[in-house]
Amino acid sequence: MNERFLNRELSWLDFNARVLELASESGVPLLERAKFCSICSSNLDEFFMVRVAALKDQVAAGVDRRSADGRSPTQQLSEINSRVAALLERQQTVFCDELHPQLAEQGIVLVSWDELDVDDRKALVEHYEQRIFPVLTPLAVDPSHPFPYISNLSLSIGAMINDPKTDERRFARIKIPDVFARLLDLEDGRFLPVEELIGSQLATLFLGMECAEWAMFRVTRNADLTLEDEDADDLLELVELELRRRRFNRAVRLEVDERMSDGMLEMLVDELQLHHADVSRHRGMLDLTALMQLHDVDRSELKDVAWPPVTAGRLMLADDADRPIVSVMNDRAIMLHHPYESFASSIEAFLKQAAEDPKVQLIKMTLYRAGGDSEVIHSLVRAAERGVQVAVLVELKARFDEANNVVWARQLERAGVHVVYGMAGLKTHSKCVMVVRDDGDQLRRYCHIGTGNYNSKTARLYEDIGILTCDTEIGSDVAKLFNHLTGYSRAERYSTLLVAPDHLRQPLVKLIEHEAEFGAEGRITLKANAICDLEIAEALYAASDAGVRIELIVRGIECVRAGVPGLSENIHARSIIGRYLEHSRIYRFGHGDDGDEPLYLIGSADLMPRNLDGRVEVLTPIDHPKHQEWLDQVFEFALADDVVRWELQPDDCWVRMGPPEFEPHPQELLYRWAAARQTATAARG
Repeated sequence: MNERFLNRELSWLDFNARVLELASESGVPLLERAKFCSICSSNLDEFFMVRVAALKDQVAAGVDRRSADGRSPTQQLSEINSRVAALLERQQTVFCDELHPQLAEQGIVLVSWDELDVDDRKALVEHYEQRIFPVLTPLAVDPSHPFPYISNLSLSIGAMINDPKTDERRFARIKIPDVFARLLDLEDGRFLPVEELIGSQLATLFLGMECAEWAMFRVTRNADLTLEDEDADDLLELVELELRRRRFNRAVRLEVDERMSDGMLEMLVDELQLHHADVSRHRGMLDLTALMQLHDVDRSELKDVAWPPVTAGRLMLADDADRPIVSVMNDRAIMLHHPYESFASSIEAFLKQAAEDPKVQLIKMTLYRAGGDSEVIHSLVRAAERGVQVAVLVELKARFDEANNVVWARQLERAGVHVVYGMAGLKTHSKCVMVVRDDGDQLRRYCHIGTGNYNSKTARLYEDIGILTCDTEIGSDVAKLFNHLTGYSRAERYSTLLVAPDHLRQPLVKLIEHEAEFGAEGRITLKANAICDLEIAEALYAASDAGVRIELIVRGIECVRAGVPGLSENIHARSIIGRYLEHSRIYRFGHGDDGDEPLYLIGSADLMPRNLDGRVEVLTPIDHPKHQEWLDQVFEFALADDVVRWELQPDDCWVRMGPPEFEPHPQELLYRWAAARQTATAARG
C-alpha cells in the first residue's frame, strides 16, 4: 500500500457519509434532512453504476492495475463492500429510527397497508383499479417464459405464486412503473408507498392463484458509456446506439427487502449473475430517493429559509440605466457568484441580449450539461434563426446527460447552429462563451469563463463562479481555444489561460513548487470538488515540508493526507457541505508566478488525472483587486474556526467541527455578505 495517498473510492464514500450526517443534524430543518437522506441514496446509485462497475470490469478482464494508493481492484471492491454495508446500516437507522418518527410528529406520515382503515383501503383500491392496474405487467418465469429483463434502478416486486390445483410454484416479477408517484398522497399528511398498494392487490394480477410471498427488489447496472470507436464518422449516432445498449449492461448490485426469503434471493442472485457480496438487505423502503417527494410538501416551516439570489451589483445599476451587459463589460470585467447572485439576470441575460443584438456577428459556446427547458438553448436558437453565426460544442459524453445532450444537439442543428461533438478521446468540460460584436471602432470579443454548467436548474443549487470580460488577451485565448475545438489545429500556447490537457498540469505543479521557495512565508489555498492526482499530491507534500501553509477546501474526493507528521504537517483539509453543492474551483498561490503578487485562478478543472490529462479544461486568472477581494472573502468564510465544516484528521478520518446548531455556516455568511453588498451598491446608485 502507498500510505502517502488515500484511496479515491473510499474517500468518495467518506464524502457520502458526510452527506448522510446532514440527515441527522438537529440544526437542519426536517424536510431538508429527508432530502439529504435521499441525496445519499442517489449518490450511491451513481457510485455503483460507474465506479464499482468499472472495478468489476477490471476484475472480470483479469486486469490487476493498482490504484494510486496501491490497492488492487479486488482489494478495493472488498473494502467498498465493507464501507457500503456500514453506510447503509447507518442510513437505515437515520431513516427508520430518526426521520420516520420525527416526520410523523409533524403530521407527515409514511404508512403501511396494514395501518389503513376500511375507508382508506376502499378509496385506494378504486384508485388502483383506475390508475395503476392498467399499466402493470406481471411477468412469470416458467419453461415458456424466461427470466425477464430487469431495467436499471427500477423498483420491482418479486412474488412466489402457487397454483392450488397443481401445487406448482412460479416466480413472477412486477415492475413498479414510474408513470405515477412512488408515494401516494392520501391528502391528509399521510403517504403510502405505491408498492404497498400493489402488493395488497396481487390477486388481481394472478387470477385463481395464491401468493405465497412477495418482496421488493432493485437492480443496479453498469451505466457508464463506453465508446469503442470515438473516431466514428457520426459520433451523434454512435452515442445514441450506446445509450440503447447501456440499458442491457450487466448487473452490479441487488437491493432487497429484508423480508425476502433465502430461496427467492438465491434465485435472483443466480439469474442476475451476481455474488452475495453484491446484495444488500434493507429494512424500511428501498430506494430512499423517494424522500425527495416529501421535500415538495408545502410545509415551509420544515424547510430552509429561502435565500433569493441577488442581481450582481454592477448589473443592477446597469439595469436601472437600461445599459446592455456588454456596455458594462467595456468598463470593467464582471465577476459572478451563483447561486448567491442570479444566473438569470447575468448569464441568461447576456446570451439573450447577444441573440437579439444586431451588432453581434458570432456566438461560440461549450455545452456540458444544458438541463431541461433551457433559456440558454433558446437564445442560441434565436440567434441562429436571426442569421448570427452560432457554433456550439455539445459534449455528448457528459455522464448521465448524454440523452439530453443528444436532444439539444438535434434541436440546435435544425435551427442552423454549427454543432460540434467534442474531440476524439477527450471530454470537453470547459465552461466558455465568446460573443463577437461590431462596436464600430473594432470587432470586440466578449467572453464568459466559469466553473459551472450553463444550466439554469443547477445554477440555483450549485455554488459556482464565473467572469464576464472583454479583456483582449483573454478574448484572443478563447478564440484560439474554440478554433482548436471546432477546427483542425494543434493545441497552441495561450498567453493568459491555462488549458488542459496540454497546458495545465505542469503550470500548476510549477506554481506549487514556486510557492515552496518561500518556505514558511508561502501560502497555497485550493478549493475544488476533488483532489486525487498523485503528482499534485507529491508537489503539495514537498511544499508542506518546505514550510508552506496549505489549505485544501474539498467537497468530495480528497486523497491528499493532512496533518501527518513527517509528511503533511502544514496541510489542512476541510469539507463544506450545506444547502448548496460546492462546485467552484478557486486556486490561490500567495506569491503567484513571479513572487510579487498573489495569483488567483478559477475554472472548470478539478485536480484529478481525468481533468488534467483527459479533458479540455480551462482556468483563467482573476486580476481585478475587487474580484480578488471577493475570492478572499469566500476563503475567509470557508476557513473560519467558528463555522460548520468537516476536517480531515491525521488518522484519515473526517470529523465534524464547529457549533452544534449548524450555524454559522459558510454559505449563509457568504449569502448575507453578498446581499449586504448589493444593498450598499443600490444605496450608492
